[in-house]
Amino acid sequence: MSCHVTTSQSSRTSGGPDLAKAMERVKTLNQFPPYGSISRDCGDACPTCRGSGRIPRGQGQLVAVIPCNDTRLKPRHTKLHVCVSMAVCLFLSCLILFFLFPRSVTLTPVSVLSVVVVFSPGALEMQVTNLIHVTNDNFVPVWIVQFDVQGLVSDVVMGKTKTLNMTAIPSRSQRSYTFSIDLPITDKGLNSYCQSSSIRIHTLFLEMQMTMNISYLSHSEQLSLNTFEYIDCGSNSTIPHPIRRFR
Repeated sequence: MSCHVTTSQSSRTSGGPDLAKAMERVKTLNQFPPYGSISRDCGDACPTCRGSGRIPRGQGQLVAVIPCNDTRLKPRHTKLHVCVSMAVCLFLSCLILFFLFPRSVTLTPVSVLSVVVVFSPGALEMQVTNLIHVTNDNFVPVWIVQFDVQGLVSDVVMGKTKTLNMTAIPSRSQRSYTFSIDLPITDKGLNSYCQSSSIRIHTLFLEMQMTMNISYLSHSEQLSLNTFEYIDCGSNSTIPHPIRRFR
């Protein structure tokens, strides 16, 4: 009997410190709320330790549980940063649209520079040289792909000319171009009129139809212009005079 009591006291004495440590650890863990909740009455188990309070040795990752009311989860000046970012993006978009928005390219007639007349039996050859201005209001260069001109007298086409790959027009600038067109006149009435010695000034009204194909910013455009000019078909002339434009 005495031997049994002695054995019980010895086991209770040896297990006392371990039991006390275990009880203290359980009390410490019970003071913390479950994972994902603020109160102790509700919440989900931690997905890492699965509610055991220990991370298995095979997982080499660290887990930090931050309360929902932690100030680190609420960055300061968030609205200010978002508004500033939106304002900067809007400003850059407007700036790009301002510089890349297509603007007008204007074709303007200036004057007739010269008229060269060559007489031959039964025919009349004229070469008319004109000056035009091309204005580019864009912020990018403009390339002239093709320039077509045809001359008409009394609604009859007398001559045509075509020019390819002319000099490009720089941004926000104006360029001057000269072109010549040959006008052979075979009509007997016009030949008699231009070669008549009784008429001092042989005025001939010439209509010029101009078409210019341009390209810029991957965009193609066609400019059209009709002009009305008068020339002297009875003699050579090197005195420039203005051109009237059809409205």
